[in-house]
Amino acid sequence: MTDNPTSPAKNVSNWIVAVVAVVLAVAVFFGARVQSTAPSLAALADSSVPYDLAQTNGKPSLLEFYANWCTSCQAMAGDMAELRDRYGDRVNFVMLNVDNNKWLPEMMQYRVDGIPHFVYLSADNQPIATAIGEQPRTILADNLEALVAQAPLPHSQNLGMTSPLEADPLARQGAVTDDPRAHGSQVVN
Repeated sequence: MTDNPTSPAKNVSNWIVAVVAVVLAVAVFFGARVQSTAPSLAALADSSVPYDLAQTNGKPSLLEFYANWCTSCQAMAGDMAELRDRYGDRVNFVMLNVDNNKWLPEMMQYRVDGIPHFVYLSADNQPIATAIGEQPRTILADNLEALVAQAPLPHSQNLGMTSPLEADPLARQGAVTDDPRAHGSQVVN
């Protein structure tokens, strides 16, 4: 006996396929509409306070050494944008891309060996504390509150997830064209 193209079983399976296709299309449509509006690292860097200005404007600063390929840096972009909105009138948010050799002297000065690498600077540009790796927003906010109040930072020397840097800073220049998935994060012990 051959299958009849209009058999009830065939009609049911066609309806199931059609319903599943419609449900998936609706899910994709609404999923695209509710995607995160977190800013990119490039957008944050473009709107950050220039390093030279931060050294002369009399406000405390939070330096962030980052790279566009850094998964931890990307994961923190939304939190950093929110913190900048909240504290940006009282704290300089400065972003320094480790793939730009222009920042090599600062990388050496602050001993940057993993990213993200944060340096808290007083209003007179004295380093107060560092934090290396992915940081929870609450820890950064606590530190920024203390920085503004000129009080001791409650969370100094905090270590989280980082993306390691190669030993030779010039070798990193190839990282700009590498597949970003090749740069996984690791825990710093």
